[in-house]
Amino acid sequence: MTDESKKEMKIGWIGSGVMGYWMCHHLIKAGYKVSVYNRTKEKAVPLIDMGAQWRGSPAEVAADSDIIFSIVGYPKDVEEVYFGENGILKGCASAQTVSGQGAANKAKYLVDMTTTKPSLSVEIYNKAKEIGCYALDAPVSGGDVGAREARLTIMVGGDKEVYDFIMPVFSHIGKNIKYAGKAGSGQNTKMCNQIAITGVMIGMCEALLYGYKAGLDLEEMINTIKAGAAGSWSLENYAPRILKGDYKPGFMVEHFIKDMEIAIEESRKMDLNLPGLSLVHQLYVVLKTMGYGRSGTQSFVFALNRLSNADFPQMHLE
Repeated sequence: MTDESKKEMKIGWIGSGVMGYWMCHHLIKAGYKVSVYNRTKEKAVPLIDMGAQWRGSPAEVAADSDIIFSIVGYPKDVEEVYFGENGILKGCASAQTVSGQGAANKAKYLVDMTTTKPSLSVEIYNKAKEIGCYALDAPVSGGDVGAREARLTIMVGGDKEVYDFIMPVFSHIGKNIKYAGKAGSGQNTKMCNQIAITGVMIGMCEALLYGYKAGLDLEEMINTIKAGAAGSWSLENYAPRILKGDYKPGFMVEHFIKDMEIAIEESRKMDLNLPGLSLVHQLYVVLKTMGYGRSGTQSFVFALNRLSNADFPQMHLE
């Protein structure tokens, strides 16, 4: 897709939450014609003010677009957005019927960037194929910072030629964009990502509690260890937020719990036992019962503080 041809491609965007807003923002800034839908219209107003056209349902977005992106909350939301009465697949099928042209001439490209069940991504892929359209699963990692700075990691499953076709669009919202394999492979790669993060989060928060009880200057401690083998994106970005009492969500606790539950469900299908994942999942559920479900994942420190009696300073939610 050349720079000239991209001007003719109409983009549909469904979901303008913490990350979706910025991802869509970058595509509008890049010069794409964008139609947008969000369950709460108010969250899409800044995008509309930038020039996006509001549509009243996912079906309307799909009917009016060549490439349709979605990034919503839970698997049930993905099911509604794609398979509902006013869903994307209905919009794609109705557009073909109205046009009176063959599906091959009106093929649309569906890109779900929600972290969801691999089996659901395969189902979307198959249903899209039945009506002459193409689907990719393309979950992302990088949080609000990565979305805002257009340097997300994007993990893509589906047909390689479709991945290659969409790549110029992906390049406006991510920097580390990888083809993972057949449909569902993007979601399975994201599960690996989330499993790895569970270990990082518990290690980072326990290090902060230990450093606090040992009387260390926590900022100095972070600056020291992040340059060595303990360095990580989370230590670089989340630990300073904890010290500032900033628990606003770059990624919400309840969404992380959802991801871990998908990973646990998938691992059971493989007859695979992952005790570290199970432990961190249980602790995040405790955190949610403490009232932090819609806070950032860095608020994990509160659950560990309660369990360890660390007496870590209780910083208030902003």
